Amino acid sequence: MTDTADFLFELGTEELPPKALTTLRDALEDEIRAGLDEAGLAHGKLTAYAAPRRLALLVDDLARATEPKPVERRGPAVKAAYDADGNPTKALTGFATGCGVSPDQLETMTTDKGEWLVHRYTEPGQSAADLLPAIVERALDKLPTPKRMRWGSSRAEFIRPVHWVLALHGDQVVDMTLFGHAAGNQTFGHRFHHPEALTVSAPADYAATLQKQGFVLADFAERRAHIESQVKAKADEIGGRAHIDTDLLDEVTALVEWPVAVAGEFEARFLDVPHEALMYTMQDDQKYFPVLDAHGALMPWFITVANIESRDIEAVRHGNERVIRPRFSDAMFFWEGDLKTPLESHLESLKHLVFQKRLGSVFDKVLRIEQLAEAIARQIEADPQAARRAARLSKCDLQTQMVGEFAGLQGTIGRYLATHEGMDEDVAIALDDHYRPRRAGDDLPRGGVAQAVALADRLDTLMGIFAIGQAPTGAKDPFALRRAALGVLRILVEQELDLDLVELLEMAAAGIADKVPEANDHVMGVFEFITERQHRYSLDRGIRSDVFQAVSMTGTRRPLDFEQRMRAVNAFIELPEAEALAAANKRIGNILKKHDGPVPESVIDARLVEPAEQRLWEAVDAIGPRLEGLLAEGDYTEALTALAALREPVDAFFDSVMVMADDTALRDNRLALLARINALFLAIADVSQLQA
Repeated sequence: MTDTADFLFELGTEELPPKALTTLRDALEDEIRAGLDEAGLAHGKLTAYAAPRRLALLVDDLARATEPKPVERRGPAVKAAYDADGNPTKALTGFATGCGVSPDQLETMTTDKGEWLVHRYTEPGQSAADLLPAIVERALDKLPTPKRMRWGSSRAEFIRPVHWVLALHGDQVVDMTLFGHAAGNQTFGHRFHHPEALTVSAPADYAATLQKQGFVLADFAERRAHIESQVKAKADEIGGRAHIDTDLLDEVTALVEWPVAVAGEFEARFLDVPHEALMYTMQDDQKYFPVLDAHGALMPWFITVANIESRDIEAVRHGNERVIRPRFSDAMFFWEGDLKTPLESHLESLKHLVFQKRLGSVFDKVLRIEQLAEAIARQIEADPQAARRAARLSKCDLQTQMVGEFAGLQGTIGRYLATHEGMDEDVAIALDDHYRPRRAGDDLPRGGVAQAVALADRLDTLMGIFAIGQAPTGAKDPFALRRAALGVLRILVEQELDLDLVELLEMAAAGIADKVPEANDHVMGVFEFITERQHRYSLDRGIRSDVFQAVSMTGTRRPLDFEQRMRAVNAFIELPEAEALAAANKRIGNILKKHDGPVPESVIDARLVEPAEQRLWEAVDAIGPRLEGLLAEGDYTEALTALAALREPVDAFFDSVMVMADDTALRDNRLALLARINALFLAIADVSQLQA
């Protein structure tokens, strides 16, 4: 018998929740790995499997037992182990008895604190067969399954009913019972193709046995790639391109064990309905993959993935076509009804749609963002009247039949209806794009009109909810204010809109002053909230926390300006002079803080008596005009690069000049020089905040 053997564990269940399948797979692997390592069972590679009716884990070369472990138990000190006559004391006999040996079998250990009696022995290794049941059971208990269930008469609980357990170490079944099932060496194949038991002769044969005999692709990644390949091939046969959403692909992979792609067709007349609604129905409701033509337009085809290799594939195809047709018919009915009603006619009904009790109706919100969007549009040189028009219509599609049926298409339906009514393109786009970014990584609004409305909508929400005292706490954020704040930042920073955020918030506060008179008192609270979002936003993009802190000390209120300063500091920290200048600035800051009294505003040349302070002042004086020009252009990177030239004269100054001289005039002049250097850097960032 070898010292290691492969180990296979499989839990067979009813169909597991598809959106949780990979999470369960990864958690099982992590927990069993942790259990093996904690127990000291050596092992090789771990391979996790996940299919709708099973979770499994293959462990290569798992040790059959833990290694024997040398143990040393320290007993009493030698001087306390024997009495005056040299006889063992109770301390010694008690320790020896507890160790199961006689006193003369103990050894003596010498340390710097004296001599001690010790019992040294080797603890035998533990059998993997004894350890594995507890390791597996603990791993299953720790799986992220908040909603567990019971089934039958059993009191066992799991996310779905369990039907079998397989546990095989080498060719030996591991003795364990889970959820009322004793482990064996058998698995079960596809529910229809091979419902009978399959014997797994060796752990390494598991995946191949299921695939060749059981009609099950157990490996999630392999199954996913197989589905993607089939779907693309079917789309090629049609002459189109499959639109494969990664989340949908993952979900379909979690729904099938033996995937077979099937193409289906629908009537071309349905293409008159907005494509997003058709795609929503196909993807979200039916789990179908839409097919697009070479120009990205929707074709009257879809691809579904069956979980069976049917003898009558046409029946499968026609069955799916019959399912989709009434859904598309409903969509067409709603769409044709909405086309008969002008978009603006829905405005009045928004008065009956509550946004928030204290902040009024959605109609009230529309009036606020209408004014705010116009003001923002003027600042970013967009068409203010178009922004006002777009803001006025921005929520009208909430009352359409299409959005009532397809809630996720708010904005999109507004764009289609506006285009149908012949509205200006920038207004139509803004009706859709003012919701952008809808999620992390989403596209941003296209054009100034859409940007103005998108900012106005989010700023009104942020300011209003904070003003009524419902700022996010902990994980609770019912109005999605964190997402709104990030949206504001992404629009301002990534679309390079150099706007004063405090000024924008003050305008938003003025808009709700009739409902919340104290709204303006919360402006800085909202500003700080958004700034904290900018901190996280910068961390996510690899900007160091100390870089953010260095820029925050400048008090800039413009997120784009903040971003540009961080980029400059990021470039600065790569310069060889950066570390020394950061340390020097910290020293300068400490000196100025400790000085009791005012510091002169200007440096007097005649009081620069030391060569080192004369050279430093010459360097500072020379940089000044150039720096003013660079700062006026917003070229912070070049400005910090220019300031890096001060490293040598600053170092020389501190090496040879006593700042706090006894002569008051000299001391004040040197402090003025340091204050001037401090101000030059602070015009960009407080580099003293940078960590080495």
